[in-house]
Amino acid sequence: MRKKSSTSSKSKNEVIKDENYKFTEFEEEKKNCIIDWEVRPGGLLVQKRVGISAEENYVAGPMIKIKVSYDSCYHDVVVPAESTFGNLKKILCDTTGLHPNVQRLLFQGKEKDENECLHISGVKDMSKVILMEDPASKELKKIQDTSISSEAIARVRVEVDKLSHRVVAIEEAVQRGTKVENREFVVLTELFMIQLLTLDSIEAEGEAKTQRRKEVHRIQSFVDMIDNFKARSSSIARNCIGTISMVNTKWEMFDSGIGSLNAPNQSTKITQEWEVFD
Repeated sequence: MRKKSSTSSKSKNEVIKDENYKFTEFEEEKKNCIIDWEVRPGGLLVQKRVGISAEENYVAGPMIKIKVSYDSCYHDVVVPAESTFGNLKKILCDTTGLHPNVQRLLFQGKEKDENECLHISGVKDMSKVILMEDPASKELKKIQDTSISSEAIARVRVEVDKLSHRVVAIEEAVQRGTKVENREFVVLTELFMIQLLTLDSIEAEGEAKTQRRKEVHRIQSFVDMIDNFKARSSSIARNCIGTISMVNTKWEMFDSGIGSLNAPNQSTKITQEWEVFD
């Protein structure tokens, strides 16, 4: 009788273990059978696709081509039909260089929020969307550009001030009647022309444009002064040569051979008298 009871107890334990195993297996199958759902744009509840990122899962679907008008140009942009205007802004950032935060998208005359979906707003294949830059950002950018231009013009002004000291030195030399080497005029003119080209490469508007124009006129006046000093220096050199010629002429007017450039005129007398030796 004892053996039978032990046998029955074992069988009960095995049954319990089998039931626990089946329950665990059922729970695992239940977990594997859980379906992830997602709400698509427009409120449609669909099964979430596995194996792709959340961003790709969100925008996956048929593709459409949109014609975006910006700054008198059209850009053909291909986007998923069910994406948002925010996704469109990210794509336009690479195309136009405008940051998404400063973009304003208009469709059918109305500005669209970045969370609005394209297909819900009525955007279809070959639809036209207008892209505009935010006016506040545009004005801020203009102020920044003006500041950058003013700084660049100021750097040119400093260089021109340094060159102006050399112009003053040449002026003083010419007024003293000192001859200045021609190379000095050529080099100084080229240095001024380099600064003039630098000004020409600076894009300026408003006050910065006025500053650039003044600096251009200033450089041109210095170049004109250099040309004037060069002509006066050449005149000084010619006068020096004329003075040397006059000194030579006076030396030739002396009668004797002393101090004269010409040898004294002496005639040689030939005689035929012979000396008689004892």
